[in-house]
Amino acid sequence: MSQQNTINAIYPGTFDPITRGHSDLVERAARLFDRVIVALAANPGKRPVFDLEERESLARTVLAGLDNVEVCSFDGLLVDFAREKQARVILRGLRAVSDFDYEFQLAGMNRTLAPEVETLFLTPAEQYANISSSLVREIAALGGDVSPFVHEKIRAELQRKLR
Repeated sequence: MSQQNTINAIYPGTFDPITRGHSDLVERAARLFDRVIVALAANPGKRPVFDLEERESLARTVLAGLDNVEVCSFDGLLVDFAREKQARVILRGLRAVSDFDYEFQLAGMNRTLAPEVETLFLTPAEQYANISSSLVREIAALGGDVSPFVHEKIRAELQRKLR
């Protein structure tokens, strides 16, 4: 396949931590696109539990079996990073109707800044629809079992971090 016909998709987020919902979306996207770039936003304003290097390492561990998936980080405008990575699609996950308004605004702004890059929304598998990184962090911080929501390595790292 020529470079011109290759479709790279970028899936941006903080991924603090990466959840089963995130990995489900990446696995499905990996079947649809030639390459999927999981792009971890530096986003220090969110004050993440895991630093950027830890989030990258954890995402690589969880997504290790997917040959056409790349994990990397970025700082700056997503559309600039998408251009740098030659991504023609930005993937966004929609868990609920409440996500739509914000995501719709982002998609419109990104289209204005980079009309050549399309935004595509994917919904999670039903069993992952209620999972969010912030809820996982809260449950873990209160001593709850997060194993249904994250991979074992993530669960162990959350326990270690939040002790």
